[in-house]
Amino acid sequence: MATLIDNVSAEAKPRHPEKQKRADSPILRKPEWIRVKAPVSKGFNETRGIVRSKNLTTVCEEAACPNIGECWDKKHATMMIMGDTCTRACAFCNVKTGLPQALDAQEPANVAAAVKEMGLNHVVITSVDRDDLTDGGAEHFAAVVRAIREQSPKTTIEILTPDFLRKDGAAEIVIDSKPDVFNHNLETVPRLYLSIRPGARYFHSLRLLEKVKERDPQMFTKSGIMVGLGETREEVMQVMDDMRSAGIDFITIGQYLQPTRKHAPIDRFVHPDEFKSYETVARAKGFLMVSSSPLTRSSHHAGEDFARLQAARAAKR
Repeated sequence: MATLIDNVSAEAKPRHPEKQKRADSPILRKPEWIRVKAPVSKGFNETRGIVRSKNLTTVCEEAACPNIGECWDKKHATMMIMGDTCTRACAFCNVKTGLPQALDAQEPANVAAAVKEMGLNHVVITSVDRDDLTDGGAEHFAAVVRAIREQSPKTTIEILTPDFLRKDGAAEIVIDSKPDVFNHNLETVPRLYLSIRPGARYFHSLRLLEKVKERDPQMFTKSGIMVGLGETREEVMQVMDDMRSAGIDFITIGQYLQPTRKHAPIDRFVHPDEFKSYETVARAKGFLMVSSSPLTRSSHHAGEDFARLQAARAAKR
C-alpha cells in the first residue's frame, strides 16, 4: 500500500508551508483496486542506490508516486531536474513549493551518467516549474537532452515539461533539442484550473503542445489528466477533443490521489470500468496511444508505451 504523507509535527518544518492555513480535507479510504505493495525488491534498492550515488532527484519520490516499487524494480526512474523545489503551489502536487536553489551545472552530465549506468532504452526527464529563471529552465532542459544523446545515443528520450508561461522563446529551445516525446500535462479540466492549478492557464498549456507539432511534426506529443477531482464526464470528453485539435498523439488518464490533508480533496474514486470507457472513447477520437487506469501516471510504462506509439504511427501510414 502506498504511504500517505501527512502533516508533520509542529516542531518540524512543514513540507508545504504555503498550504498550512488551509482547512484539513478528509482522506477517503482507498478501494481495493488502487492499493499497491510497499517497495522492497532488490531491483528497487539497486535503482535507489544509483539515484543516490549521482545526487539525483526523481519525481517518483518527490510526488509520492504509487508505482515507484514496480518501476524502480525494472530500473525505470523519472529524473526530476532543476531541483526539488517548485515555484508553483498546485493544489494536487506533493512537490515542495518555495524559492529554488541555483541550477546545478553538473546535473546534465550526472543525469546522462545515470542513464548510461542503468542501461536505459528509454528515459523520462521532468522538472519543477522554475518561474524564477528568465527562460524557465529551457536551456538546462536542452542541455540534459544533449548530454544523454552524447553518452547514450541509442536511448530514446521523453521529456515532461513545465508550461514555460510568460517565457518567450523557451518552448522552442526545448523542442529544438529533439527529444523523442514531448509531454506536458493539462492535469484537469478548464473549470477546475483556478482551484487545482492556479498558476497555470489551460489554453496556454494546450497551445504549447500545439506549438511542438508546428515546429516538428514528427515529434510525438503526449498529455495527461487526473480524474476524481470533481470533473464531469462531458468535461473529460471536451479535453480529449481539445487535445486532438492540438494534434496530441498520446493521452494518459489516471486517478487523483490526495498527498496530504492540506491538498485538494478527492471527489471520488473512479471505477476501473469507467477508465476502460474513457480509453474506448479516446481511441475512437483518434489518439495513437491511450493509457487509462486508476494507477496510470505520465511516466508509467513509458518505454513500452513508446514502442507501441511508434508501431501505431507506422500502422497508420
